[in-house]
This record gives sequence, structure tokens and C-alpha cells, in this order.
Amino acid sequence: VQLQASGGGLVQPGGSLRLSCTVYGFTLLNYAIAWFRQAPGKEREGVSWISHGESRTEYADFVKGRFTASKNNAANTAWLQMNNLDPEDTAVYYCAAGWGTEGLALSDYDYWGQGTLVTVSS
Repeated sequence: VQLQASGGGLVQPGGSLRLSCTVYGFTLLNYAIAWFRQAPGKEREGVSWISHGESRTEYADFVKGRFTASKNNAANTAWLQMNNLDPEDTAVYYCAAGWGTEGLALSDYDYWGQGTLVTVSS
């Protein structure tokens, strides 16, 4: 069982990135996907959640209107489109999968990816 996150990098303020999370070893059909992030010296925090059925989403207030979560169960892949990035968005971003999980409680997620670094700087 493995989640592989990718797509991070260096971007200027106001720019965009699209993170991907590909799942190996199980099907996403019954799993919600959440994105979390951890900035240096800070605790890991929830960013977005998308339901196992791909139809429902939830976002942290600090990314609403800027980030969009999506998921394709057939492709076993989820994405996080990040627009209008701010230096405060600099962090390692992690994807996580939870069986039928709803919401952004870290302890509810069973499997975690290795993280991908997003740096927003001019």
C-alpha cells in the first residue's frame, strides 16, 4: 500500500501548482482523500478533503476559493489545484487516504504519502 504525492516545487506569489496523489495497492473507491500540510516549526494542518464518492469536498478557511480538490477513483488518483499561492502556503503537503472518512482529523486517516514540498517565494 502506497500513496505517492508529487507536483510540488518553487512558485512565485500569485502562481499556481497542481499536486497529484497516486495510490498503489488498493482502490480509492471506498476511500476519502485529504490533503494536509506542515510548515517549518508548525503542526500539521488539514487543507482539503474529498469524499470517497468524489462528490463532496471540504476546505480549510485559509484556502477556500483558491484551492480545489478532485479525485478520479478509476485512475486511483487525486489532485489538489492550488491557485493564487501566497508565501504563507509554503509547506510540505501530504495526501492521506481514509476508509469512508469525512473531515480533516489526522487520526482518521489510515495511509499517508511521503509529502511534496511547495515553496512560494519571489
